Amino acid sequence: MKTTKTFQIAATGLVAALSYVVFTFLQIKITLPGGDATSIHLGNAVCVLGALLLGGVCGGLGGAIGMTIGDLLDPVYVIYAPKTFLLKFCIGMITGLIAHRVGHITHTGEQRRILRWAVLSGGAGLLFNAVFDPLLSYFYKLLILGKPAAEVVLVYSIASSSINAVTSLLAATIIYMALLPALKKSGLFHTLS
Repeated sequence: MKTTKTFQIAATGLVAALSYVVFTFLQIKITLPGGDATSIHLGNAVCVLGALLLGGVCGGLGGAIGMTIGDLLDPVYVIYAPKTFLLKFCIGMITGLIAHRVGHITHTGEQRRILRWAVLSGGAGLLFNAVFDPLLSYFYKLLILGKPAAEVVLVYSIASSSINAVTSLLAATIIYMALLPALKKSGLFHTLS
């Protein structure tokens, strides 16, 4: 399939819609002390999957837009929308960069190599998020709420980010490896240049 702007826009919109739905409706919200909350969700898996299928920019942008809209429509998370956009976009960019520029997963037919690079690239993007999501939340809460509240919430944030990273990596890799042969066979596989 030839790369076109229309296809990229449509695919990015599809990733955004899917990440919004998965983040908003398939999450386990955990209420924290002080009225804050964190959640266990698979929204990051959609971001990684989008980056593996479409590249870092489209996948990251789709995941970032979808989960940011989810934050904006939830009164508990609305203050985190800018952080969400930045972090989710970075997940996609890191995953796409490693998968497509380093691992060249779109230009090989070797399943083991594709699997290895899908796990490595998705793991790198999600590791970035698992480290920087709690850190950015901590510094924000430190400035706004004061140190004791920030430290209490930090533990929960690290735990939920780690759980999200592991489950998202598993889900994205399994779905990508299952979709890849079907997309190639149907001629819908999008080859990145």
